[in-house]
Amino acid sequence: MLRLSRGRESKLQTTYHTGCDTQLGAKRKATAILYTDGLHSTVVSLVEQMRAGDSRAMARAVSVVENRAAGWAELLKELFPLSGHALVLGLTGQPGAGKSTLVDQLARHYRKLDRTVGIIAVDPSSPYTGGAILGDRIRMQEHFSDPGIFIRSMATRGSLGGLAQSTSDAAMILDASGRDIVMIETVGVGQDEIDIVRLADITIVILVPGMGDDVQSIKAGIMEIADIFVINKSDRDGAERVEREIRALQSLAMRSDKWTPPIVKTMASEGKGIDDLAASIAAHEEYLKKENLMTKRSIQNWEKRLVDMLRDSLLEKAFAKIGDRNLSRYAAEVAGRRRDPYSVVEEIMNGLA
Repeated sequence: MLRLSRGRESKLQTTYHTGCDTQLGAKRKATAILYTDGLHSTVVSLVEQMRAGDSRAMARAVSVVENRAAGWAELLKELFPLSGHALVLGLTGQPGAGKSTLVDQLARHYRKLDRTVGIIAVDPSSPYTGGAILGDRIRMQEHFSDPGIFIRSMATRGSLGGLAQSTSDAAMILDASGRDIVMIETVGVGQDEIDIVRLADITIVILVPGMGDDVQSIKAGIMEIADIFVINKSDRDGAERVEREIRALQSLAMRSDKWTPPIVKTMASEGKGIDDLAASIAAHEEYLKKENLMTKRSIQNWEKRLVDMLRDSLLEKAFAKIGDRNLSRYAAEVAGRRRDPYSVVEEIMNGLA
């Protein structure tokens, strides 16, 4: 927080009225102004450091937003006008599909092209701490000395979509910091875990052969969100079968954007197929721009995200209003059939008006 010089503080003091109550109110107002000015200066300084490529500043910014620390909203408001330039890739797939290895290889590919990369690895939450079980320290360790790659693990914290609540904010931070590519690696895949489509410009679904009736079991979700299919570990038996199943499903599904997702075979552990995957990403990006679909998709995604943000804001306001003690009391009354839950929710909502 910035502090005023003694002279400036004295000048402010002389403007106070002599009345005790008025003086107290003026002091509080002056304190609020000082806090706001200091916070804004700190935010501006942090943004400047991030734009200069300071990885520590980026880490601090993500932590402030993820933990909803003081100034998080001001920081996001300052950064948002600077965003919208990075290509955001979402990579999702079953546990064990090799998502992290594929992200690692893609990062290598883009760095060879001198493009800066931001990576957000969304991990399962610890049931005890709420933190990420798999930390970024055990992921892609050799990239830590490269200032052109920023890696951050975030916990799902119970989010059904496999994405942390603040993942979209973190992606925007990396975008605004000047990263060319932002990759978001998510937990799992399925009908309930398709939130990545709201954040990513291009969604990559990763499958592996030999893990049961993969495509059939998750077809409803992936056929809606996949812009590119990757069959990783394609040297295994069953790779051709997975490809045939995907093509059979594609023949039955009609996408509104008239794009047919390509199928790319990779062996990420050996770096095979990465160039083909990067070429497919570039081709889809070009298609989105040519057909003006990037803007249309962004509008559709923001409609959904604004609803999510409004819901989260109302929930936060409601919890702040009723508190844990009252929530437990309401729950006990409903469980004991002394009150119905609909009236309880109605009462809470009326209290927010």
